[in-house]
Amino acid sequence: MINNIQFTDNFSLHELLLTSHRRFDEEQYNPPVEIVENLRALVVNILQPLRDAMGTAISINSGYRCPSLNRSIGGARNSQHMTGHAADIVDFTNGNEFLFRKIKELELPFDQMIDEFGFRWVHISYDPTRNRRQILQAVKDAAGRTIYVTPDVMALPQIP
Repeated sequence: MINNIQFTDNFSLHELLLTSHRRFDEEQYNPPVEIVENLRALVVNILQPLRDAMGTAISINSGYRCPSLNRSIGGARNSQHMTGHAADIVDFTNGNEFLFRKIKELELPFDQMIDEFGFRWVHISYDPTRNRRQILQAVKDAAGRTIYVTPDVMALPQIP
């Protein structure tokens, strides 16, 4: 396993390499330098500012995914997780809908933010070459396939 790096006060490299899928793969835990730097940028520009604003912990379900792990879990072929640009996060204190709204309210420079299946988790990505601020919602279609739709973000109540 690559040596741990403390990116910020609250986030380290190892927590962005661990996966809730608990699969140990040498490839997963030894990412190339450019992926480590992408993870650092995600932490510095999105995760730590979010954590600072909230004042409570944010848990990472999935950060970096090596290609074999991404394939094994059925991840998107072009998943930003494979480049170290994305993390799936949860807020056990305030809830994931609150987390989603807070990211929007803070106007963080994200590329994509996705409500995954009714706020089971929030996908957030950062790519310095294209921060589209795209907001999506992952849902299942009639055939059980995951599709991404644009939610009515105006319908979301404001954070108190």
